[in-house]
Amino acid sequence: MQLLWVVVVGLLGVFGAEGTETVCRMLGSPEFPLLSKEGDVTIGGAFSIHSKITQPPLSFTETPPPLTCSSVNLREFRFAQTMIFAIEEINNSDTLLPNVSIGYRIYDNCGSTLYSMRAAMALMNGQERTVGKTCIGQTAVHAIIGESESSSTIVMSHTTGPFQIPVISHSATCECLSSRKEYPSFFRTIASDLYQSRALAQLVKYFGWSWVGAVNSDSDYGNNGMAIFLASAKEEGVCVEYSEKFSRTEPEKLLKVVNVIRGGTARVIVGFLAHVEMNNLLEELSLQNITGLQFIGVEAWITADSLVTPTSYSVLGGSLGFAVQKANISGFSEFVIKQFWDTAFHCTETSLQENATVSRPCSESQDLIELREYNADVEELRYSSNIYKAIYAVAHSLHSLLKCKEGRGCDHNVRTEPWQVVESLKQVNFTIKTGDQVWFDSTGAAAATYEVVNWQRGPDGGVQFKPVGYYDASLPPGQQFVLRTEDIMWPGGLQQMPVSVCSESCPPGTRKAVQKGKPVCCYDCVPCSEGEISNATDSNGCIHCPDEYWSNLGRDKCIFKAIEFLTFTEVMGIVLMLFSLFGVFLTVLVAILYLIKKDTPIVRANNSELSFLLLFSLTLCFLCSLTFIGRPSEWSCMLRHTAFGITFVLCISCVLGKTIVVLMAFRASLPASNVMKWFGPPQQRLSVLAFTLIQVLICVLWLTVSPPFPYKNMKTYKEKIILECDVGSAIGFWVVLGYIGLLSLLCFVLAFLARKLPDNFNEAKFITFSMLIFCAVWITFIPAYVSSPGKFTVAVEIFAILASSYGMLFCIFAPKCCIILFKPELNTKKHMMGKMK
Repeated sequence: MQLLWVVVVGLLGVFGAEGTETVCRMLGSPEFPLLSKEGDVTIGGAFSIHSKITQPPLSFTETPPPLTCSSVNLREFRFAQTMIFAIEEINNSDTLLPNVSIGYRIYDNCGSTLYSMRAAMALMNGQERTVGKTCIGQTAVHAIIGESESSSTIVMSHTTGPFQIPVISHSATCECLSSRKEYPSFFRTIASDLYQSRALAQLVKYFGWSWVGAVNSDSDYGNNGMAIFLASAKEEGVCVEYSEKFSRTEPEKLLKVVNVIRGGTARVIVGFLAHVEMNNLLEELSLQNITGLQFIGVEAWITADSLVTPTSYSVLGGSLGFAVQKANISGFSEFVIKQFWDTAFHCTETSLQENATVSRPCSESQDLIELREYNADVEELRYSSNIYKAIYAVAHSLHSLLKCKEGRGCDHNVRTEPWQVVESLKQVNFTIKTGDQVWFDSTGAAAATYEVVNWQRGPDGGVQFKPVGYYDASLPPGQQFVLRTEDIMWPGGLQQMPVSVCSESCPPGTRKAVQKGKPVCCYDCVPCSEGEISNATDSNGCIHCPDEYWSNLGRDKCIFKAIEFLTFTEVMGIVLMLFSLFGVFLTVLVAILYLIKKDTPIVRANNSELSFLLLFSLTLCFLCSLTFIGRPSEWSCMLRHTAFGITFVLCISCVLGKTIVVLMAFRASLPASNVMKWFGPPQQRLSVLAFTLIQVLICVLWLTVSPPFPYKNMKTYKEKIILECDVGSAIGFWVVLGYIGLLSLLCFVLAFLARKLPDNFNEAKFITFSMLIFCAVWITFIPAYVSSPGKFTVAVEIFAILASSYGMLFCIFAPKCCIILFKPELNTKKHMMGKMK
């Protein structure tokens, strides 16, 4: 639809040319430039020198009056002045286009896409009402500089694109303009928003702001830039609480945006706005006294002088954003004060004449004339250097096309077409006097370099845009940002950086749990489970500690698990050790007593050798319990189980021998019995040796096949390691216990059978009690052993050893010791042989 008017005019011109009297005639009135100058070649320009447009009432009965523009945009006016300054500088140069003069035609589009279309048509067609019998001819300009906003630039590029007229923008940053298929003749001396939008996300991430609001202009510039920012923010882990947009012509949407900002919890606002929309938002925020927010801005408004008002600092103070790097163009400040008004700006009170290029009446330019003596803003100009680069890029392109050579000038006979300028612009590569290199990449854009600026109060109380760092997309990742955070002034004049998060950071020892139905930045901090840690802030999950480690109380470090085993220094170990040594002490006392009274009948009865051997084996039983205390090692594990098995078999073998002696003695007292000769002392010693040797063989086989070994038990307790002795071969372990149980059961049965034999002192009944205790202890030992955790397993085993040892010591030897010590009158052979009543 935008090209419809062009096509209609062209067709009318062609059809009209078929008649002999008709000529190519312009429909309507021509558009005259605000500033112009004739030359051998002409460069067009389009700027929003006025920012507001007034729509006249439409009666639809007569031709509507022209639109009225108002509110001078000083920054855009400086752009026009910069263009003229660069052209005049080139015209005065002896090296660049030496004998060629450059003219210009600069139009004011008043911040309207409608006027942008009119300016584009005027730049292509010129101001002549008739141009002969054909409408086909040379365009009025060789290149167009502009526009400032992406939406207007898109309109102009679409309009001029079919005619391959190069359009070079100084500040249109929309990524959509990078398409060479849609905009083959578009160039810009500024980087695409692709880099700025990504840099915004990185800047927000750099300061740890994970919860932000976003507002953008409802235009190609704002929508494309915000779309890239939102995608980049998601990659960086930044959440956007809301994303609102409005247009400069939609005050009701602006009020909605302000209400959303007031009701939001985000303290950081990313504003991807053109300076006009930003000005509208600023006015409404000031009106509603919404202050204290951290604004992150884009190059379109962050350094706009038009936003600096007496009330704006309370809203935008401390703002951070990306700006085009400032460049000092020598001589420009003097030019805008005097030379521009003397040579470039002409206005008269004459009326417009047909077929003539006439200056605008002075009455229409009165608001511009008021700026004649003002140049205080020149030092802060940033985009002016981009316009300067654009003009020089066109000049170098024409210099090449016109085959200009030093000393010989340029060839005026060479006809240059706009498409040739487009192709030549792709090849330009030069350095201007400010030291900047000018070239265009494959998308027609310049390199992405920005200054990071901060709104601060200057020493004089005025607002200044202080550089606090820079961003260079050409550097490797990680080196693109350089920020001097100590130079930043935050909102409210504070030195402390504001915090903008949906949820506070989760400290080490916790993990983030996303709140249901909310963005990932809104989460609860959940402590790590036992055995898990998180050693960083805002961990998404907890890490399991290795097998031999456990989490500390803070759940932020894995520490070695406590190793548990029965030690000699703990209370339980000391008690068991004392009981063991006390048993040894009692056993030794009994042995000494027996040794002193070895010739008395009660000691000699029932084989005193077996009694001494039994006392020796009981001593070993008490001592072997000590091998179960202390840190398990390879040797201690083998020793404790084999010593236990062999000493107990030796002990029970002695008891079994004594039981058999009692039975044999009774049999020997019968008439014609010689059984004692078959079970005399040698046979008794041999039986003890045989029974013990079997256990020794079992233990040797066990140690050979699969011996016990120290084992770290990590299954019983998660938070600690139980250092214990694994039996190795479970079969070997239970065979050893089973053999002990078999001997003790046999001994119990024989003793039980001999308990009522007719002696005053029948040892069999005491053996029966001792075996009864022994069997009861070890039968209860099995379930207790299996179910006891950790070191208590060892304690149960020691208790069983001590209990069974004390049982045999007291049951077998205590009655004899009582007679020896307290009733010596019963320690006689006559009493020993007496019959029981």
